[in-house]
Amino acid sequence: MEGGSGPIRLAEVLAALSLATDLAMGQPMEHGLRTCLVAEALAARMGVDRNVAHDAYELALLQWVGCTAHAHELRSWFDDEIAAHRRAATFDLANPAQVVADLLRHAGVGRSLPERARTVVGALAKGPGAVHDLFASSCEVAGQLADCFAVPDGVRRGLAHVFARWDGRGWPPDAKGEAVSVPARIVHVAQDAAVFHRVGGTVAAAEVVRRRAGRAYDPAVADVFLAGADELLAATEQLSLWDAVLEAEPGRRHHLAGAEIDAALEAMGDFADLKSPWTAGHSRAVAGLVEGAARFEGMDPTDVTALRRAALMHDLGRVGVPNGVWEKASALTNAEWEQVRLHPYLTERILARSGALGPLGETASLHHERLDGSGYHRGAGARSLSRPARLLAAADAYQALTSDRPHRTAHLPTDAAARLDTEARAGRLDAEAVAAVVRAAGHAVSRRRSAGPAGLTGREVEVLRLLARGLTTKQVAASLTISDKTAGRHAENIYRKLGVGSRAAAALFAARHDLV
Repeated sequence: MEGGSGPIRLAEVLAALSLATDLAMGQPMEHGLRTCLVAEALAARMGVDRNVAHDAYELALLQWVGCTAHAHELRSWFDDEIAAHRRAATFDLANPAQVVADLLRHAGVGRSLPERARTVVGALAKGPGAVHDLFASSCEVAGQLADCFAVPDGVRRGLAHVFARWDGRGWPPDAKGEAVSVPARIVHVAQDAAVFHRVGGTVAAAEVVRRRAGRAYDPAVADVFLAGADELLAATEQLSLWDAVLEAEPGRRHHLAGAEIDAALEAMGDFADLKSPWTAGHSRAVAGLVEGAARFEGMDPTDVTALRRAALMHDLGRVGVPNGVWEKASALTNAEWEQVRLHPYLTERILARSGALGPLGETASLHHERLDGSGYHRGAGARSLSRPARLLAAADAYQALTSDRPHRTAHLPTDAAARLDTEARAGRLDAEAVAAVVRAAGHAVSRRRSAGPAGLTGREVEVLRLLARGLTTKQVAASLTISDKTAGRHAENIYRKLGVGSRAAAALFAARHDLV
């Protein structure tokens, strides 16, 4: 199996991740690449320091890496949070009229009339504070994920200012004027210019930048853009934006190796899994399980590494399907099932551009295929499924069965093993792969701990697991038969010990420490 050894250029990883964030934000794939090219060209015209230009380059690719952190929360207003992101891309979010009009028109659509009314009233009652909470969660998680990519401090600071504005009406509140990082100021203009250029051409992009200069944007950056808008936007009109982005990287070109690759791909898996509390830690768990199964089978160490890395990224395509589908507690419609069947294909397309990640994507995209051709998205049969693909399918199935889902509670490990055996007897899963996965699972299950890292008590670990699943403190209290006040105190202690301020960041910690 290819892709298990050798260094990988960081820019390739970030560019692939940007394709995934495009899907999560409701933008056509390559939007992030277009933003990156405009940002790099704009930085060059401004004559900024080479390091600042490089920070802007990486920030443009990473800017929405925190977007899955609030997908679950946004779903309380919109069943299709991806469409909400798509609409918001053209908003001036400091304009309450635009935000309120969108809420009135779209919040609760598809729900019963009383429920829709409650949704709209609840959203309006929470006001700007709720939006700022979403921004804060996104930035907090983006910063944690960025640590896994070994990006410089300038990029980390830029990620904290993704929602900042020149006039101080964004988030965080203390980010205003010159206090906003220069790479962020560049990317703000490049991002919106790329959106409006696609929607209405150069004229529309220039008009928006002109109108928002001095408000959302640094007027000096806006002036440079307006002076060369035609040329700057022409950079996005290329046959291969992928090749253009890799060629345009200014300054140093960092390559990841060994543990650095693993950390980066783990972060990509975390990005996908954070989309819903029901999947927190899923990709890491599948990767650990399939690695153990592959070792039991005596697979070559290089192939084991490649398979583990493919497993870490197998669900990247999930981000392209709305949470209203993933978190639906009742039966899916045919149309919703078609969206679900699409996610392995999206995983493959996200990774296909990269020479290093593409081979891993080929295996990753096969995790829902079955030997009898009844799986998806290809409907591939036994002849088309490699040994790694068969192991990955069995590991993903076992891990999903032993996890809670919106429509059911988790199966006991013994029940999950029996169900996998039934699938093997029916000719859908490979019997040897099932045996190896079940054996690996028996070892993995024993790793559960009563007490956790960061000084968490056993009870705090229980509470953290429930918080990571999206339960409120009141629901946690009911689940553990404790008072609301006690549950709230546990939550406060957990956040304090972990040094985080949002549910998504706590869920990310739980996933990284095998607590979910």
